[in-house]
Amino acid sequence: MEHALPEVHIKSVEETTLDTVLADDIDFTGVLQFSKPLMIKGKFTGEIKATGDLYIGDLAEVNAKIEANAVSLKGKVKGNIVALDRVELFATARVDGDIAAPDIVMESGCRFNGICSMVPPPEVPPHD
Repeated sequence: MEHALPEVHIKSVEETTLDTVLADDIDFTGVLQFSKPLMIKGKFTGEIKATGDLYIGDLAEVNAKIEANAVSLKGKVKGNIVALDRVELFATARVDGDIAAPDIVMESGCRFNGICSMVPPPEVPPHD
């Protein structure tokens, strides 16, 4: 008796629910820091240091070292990704770089070339 593997389904975010969207006609170079969810639809080169969630649209091209709470990826990324919570690679995602996160989800069809490390989330000290 064969067991069918469950299909992976990742929920897309609605662009209208996000505070900030770098539109598809934006070509930005530099260091990006943010705490609220952000979506990149255009081109970005540099470094991303965020405590918020990062969404990368299907036509986006990102060449950067990425640190964020969660990374949901439909476009292209060249660079390492570190997420405190989760990394999601949709079927259209293309990643050339290493991924480190406690939870990693990859849809069939995505391309990932790198090392994958499933690291536990950092210990948060208890509040007194």
